[in-house]
Amino acid sequence: MTQIARPILPLCLGLALLAGCSGGRQVGNEEYGTDNRRELALRQTGAATDSGLVVFGVDRSRQAREAAAGAGAGMTVNAFLWRATLDTLSFMPLASADPFGGVIITDWYSPPQAEGERFKATAYVIGRQLRSDGVRVQVFRQVQRGNQWVDAPASTATNSEMEDRVLARARELRSQSAGR
Repeated sequence: MTQIARPILPLCLGLALLAGCSGGRQVGNEEYGTDNRRELALRQTGAATDSGLVVFGVDRSRQAREAAAGAGAGMTVNAFLWRATLDTLSFMPLASADPFGGVIITDWYSPPQAEGERFKATAYVIGRQLRSDGVRVQVFRQVQRGNQWVDAPASTATNSEMEDRVLARARELRSQSAGR
């Protein structure tokens, strides 16, 4: 036998022995799962199953509450950022808007003062908090050469400027709602 095979052989035998020791019975996750008697009794009575302190693992009752709340809650992104993004990009025709994914895509827009040039924007509203990094706007530009539209780089400041306008509008919407 080679020197590499010698340490592997006992390891393989040990794993085979371990697999044989299970005896075909399934091991449950009684201590941390939802299959223990306390959880079962609480579920049957309809009582709340608050997990208390969860150090390692997953708080399944919290996940269930959040899933139930999210099922009928509607938006999964910040409403101020979402509305502000729609308002800011309203001068461009809207191609699609997904409030659950937080994506707004506009169609091509040609400004009247810039013939032979058109723009398109994709905005991503990220997360549920109103934060400065909660929105990303990507502007695409094309110029007309002959009878064909050709991709051209947009100004590097354009994306940041659009994001700043969205954030300013979101702050305005938030202050208006706080005044009510």
